[in-house]
Amino acid sequence: MNVVVGQSGGPTVAINASLAGVFEEAVRLGAEKVYGMQNGIAGFLQEKLVELNDLLDDSEKIELLKRTPACFLGSCRHKLKGAEQNEEEYKKIFSVLEKYDIGYFFYIGGNDSMDTVAKLSAYANKIGSKVRFVGVPKTIDNDLTETDHTPGYGSAAKFVATTMKELVRDTSIYDLYSVTIVEVMGRNAGWLTAASALAKGEDCCGVDMIFLPETPFTMDGFFQKLSAKLKEKKSLVIAVSEGIKLPDGRYVCELASSAQGEDVFGHKQLTGTALFLAGECANRLKIKARAIELSTLQRCASHIASLTDIEEAYRVGAGAVQAAAEGKSGVASVFIRTANEPYSCAVEVREIDKIANQEKTVPLEWIDTEKDDLTEEYLAYARPLIQGELTPVFENGLPKHLCMK
Repeated sequence: MNVVVGQSGGPTVAINASLAGVFEEAVRLGAEKVYGMQNGIAGFLQEKLVELNDLLDDSEKIELLKRTPACFLGSCRHKLKGAEQNEEEYKKIFSVLEKYDIGYFFYIGGNDSMDTVAKLSAYANKIGSKVRFVGVPKTIDNDLTETDHTPGYGSAAKFVATTMKELVRDTSIYDLYSVTIVEVMGRNAGWLTAASALAKGEDCCGVDMIFLPETPFTMDGFFQKLSAKLKEKKSLVIAVSEGIKLPDGRYVCELASSAQGEDVFGHKQLTGTALFLAGECANRLKIKARAIELSTLQRCASHIASLTDIEEAYRVGAGAVQAAAEGKSGVASVFIRTANEPYSCAVEVREIDKIANQEKTVPLEWIDTEKDDLTEEYLAYARPLIQGELTPVFENGLPKHLCMK
């Protein structure tokens, strides 16, 4: 039978490598046609399908796909309601599956995407459909449960750590008091901000403080620590998660504005944490203060992708196809770490219901006692994930990407 694969949610540097893994493994195992759904499940509902066999018809294109950021097939943030609320949508999805003789459905995405796979798998069981549904994890947030880490995190962490290291170098050249506050993505889980700790080494003193959403943030505590640090050195670089919260549960960015909207999943849109804190530093301390928001740069910097991340993203895509070929459905392919030194991870599958709508945060024991740095346990966990580089294919001096015509 035929295969369909889609991508959903926020993109990553590695998400197209997972697409390549799904495609090549499906072809290897004998799939007649591998369809790609344009713009995820929202596009699938409109029958926006392309034949990947035609678009990815040689090895050069596959290699270029692995080096291309964002989602080759396009993405969506479509909230699939429960079948009891909107069964017509489910009937439409299964009618399209039947129309194109599709027996295998793969969805590459984060938490909300795994929820989509779980709902479709449950509905298939309800109506007696033999279509197999398998999730392929991705997210720079690294917050999916049941997996050691998620594809996309290693490359984003490599970008964050590299940027921090360069900022530390840049801000240290003047004999002036200054504070640079860098805002990193992370609503409730501080995995990406934690990667700032990787910048420290023999040639870099590292960032001066790191604040994650996992521990409460207080303005008084922040300025006490800041004042103490400024007595030790003049130039400070501080990393903060966009989602750091006050003890009463409010986001710090809400102190600047209460007008943030919500996305389609009901998540409050966060921005302005670094800008607010930098403004407070300038007003209270009367020193130079700069805010930097890394924003979407964190998820699209393919020029500094982790080779480990890209290779693993491919493996987890191929592993999803292997699981489906073995008769599994309602599962997701995951990483199970077997060793740190030398690093190794196995690809296995776990029940999708244990992943969907769950959230994995940074273990509190990996945050130091001062709540502004990470321990060696985190560093040992994260370092293997940023190893190696996948050199872009350059054309006219710039990275070349594979794009949908």
